[in-house]
Amino acid sequence: MMSSSKIPLITTGLSGLVGSTFRDAYSDAYEMTNLDITHPTQPVDITSYDQVSQAIGNHPAQTIIHLAAFTNVTAAFDQTNDEDGIAYKVNVLGTENVARAAKESGKHLIHISTAFVFDGTKDTLYTENDPTNPIEWYGKTKALAEEVVAQIMPDNDWSILRIDFPFRSQPSPRPDIARKNIQALKNGYPLFTDHFFGPTYLDDFSRVLDFFVTSKTAGLYNCSSGEKWSDYELGQALINTLDLPYTAKTGKLDDYLKTLSRPYQRNTAMDTTKLTKILPFTQKSIEESLSTIILEE
Repeated sequence: MMSSSKIPLITTGLSGLVGSTFRDAYSDAYEMTNLDITHPTQPVDITSYDQVSQAIGNHPAQTIIHLAAFTNVTAAFDQTNDEDGIAYKVNVLGTENVARAAKESGKHLIHISTAFVFDGTKDTLYTENDPTNPIEWYGKTKALAEEVVAQIMPDNDWSILRIDFPFRSQPSPRPDIARKNIQALKNGYPLFTDHFFGPTYLDDFSRVLDFFVTSKTAGLYNCSSGEKWSDYELGQALINTLDLPYTAKTGKLDDYLKTLSRPYQRNTAMDTTKLTKILPFTQKSIEESLSTIILEE
């Protein structure tokens, strides 16, 4: 039974880092129906079109936020080119099923993607006009998912939002980039000075999601911070902002790559000019965002 005071909304992946942040921030505004294989009474496997279609078909929601994804990059690399593997099934087949059901029921689809669709060789910020060229299987499956959405959905009925290395203010159900960085500082691990990314502050990204749900703005958007940070720079900023009793040590990505079998993007930072032109609010800078972090006891 839907509450008359809340807007019905279909989601996937609501229990993850990104989804749980949005859920906690907007549970009073939206009546969220989350399609989840672990649901105790109404499980939905997004790799099964019949289950997805049945769950979405007659639902009163006008919009679907598709967050569910296999995001373990190293585990995905071990499945490279395996279309029977869980990474491909969830990220590509699952997205295809959600898109097909969204199209057939006339719903707007908001698909969450990643900067890992890029190869990481660009020195400056990636824009929406840059071609995708993933260098590992996770990025490949997410690039294929983007193509599936654009191919299946009518032009005005889809939004693809790319994020990169997310973190949030509240304690995290699993370590985000800020908490991982803090743990590395605590353990005395070196932080790369030559690996760059664009952290995504999830408290603001939840507001971005709300904007896209209410406006149904269509198209492809980079939705990170619009900034470029190295691991070392982020570590130093965390020390300074949160007054942490640690010292940041410098390290090199090239040294780490000698211990790693999979490729690693050197830069995934994205330009967000297209997004900032349409948002009715200004996102916090990363420095401002770091000051909101609540550390676990």
